[in-house]
Amino acid sequence: MRSTFLIMRRELAAYLRSMSGYIIAAIFLLVVGGLFNVRAMAGEKLSSEVLSVFFNDTSGVVMVASVLISMRLFAEERQTGTLVLLASSPVHDWEIVIGKFLSALVFLAMILAATVFMPLLIFVNGKISFGHMAAGYIGLVLLGSAALAIGTFGSSLARTQVLAAIFSGAMVVSMVIAWLLAKVTEAPLNDMFTALSLHGRHFPPFQAGTIHLRDVGYYLMVTYIALFSATRVMEARRWR
Repeated sequence: MRSTFLIMRRELAAYLRSMSGYIIAAIFLLVVGGLFNVRAMAGEKLSSEVLSVFFNDTSGVVMVASVLISMRLFAEERQTGTLVLLASSPVHDWEIVIGKFLSALVFLAMILAATVFMPLLIFVNGKISFGHMAAGYIGLVLLGSAALAIGTFGSSLARTQVLAAIFSGAMVVSMVIAWLLAKVTEAPLNDMFTALSLHGRHFPPFQAGTIHLRDVGYYLMVTYIALFSATRVMEARRWR
């Protein structure tokens, strides 16, 4: 675990030192802030509805940001030639994968923490439940965790950051539109597509302020499978 922590700290420092990390954070906050003013605060809504719209809009931005944050994790190392040095170091492949993933998750959590003031603005003219806020942010972190894990897998497959973004984006989009496919197919395919849906099935309860173990388990399982796959890719490359 010490090696995992060291890798996480190294990667997190890379996000905080690079201009790309600040650009992603700035664009994230700009888009979320714009959507909050244009959609959530527009018209006459109940405070709970405003909060629900905020979490729904932010969830979409989280998935896009997760792809952009994770695309550099392995692809950049391969481009610069440092992946060979990292793979030949006395650490396990799973420690490398987990360390890089955790650094991306912490960076995403830091960006999300900077958005807390937006739902708090609802208190100016309304009242919201802190439980609703907590459930929404837990959902965003879990959704981000799953998307980042998929991005980590995509980055482990690609040779460049652009290809990593394309691979990861394709996988995330496929799991998002599974919800739409479920509506136009019949059993048992519709049940399968519904269960695979990254957003439409499992995020709305968090958005509404409720936490179901089924949805938590789904996001954790997607995260585990994606990170396990990334570890296998790393192991395969090590033995080439």
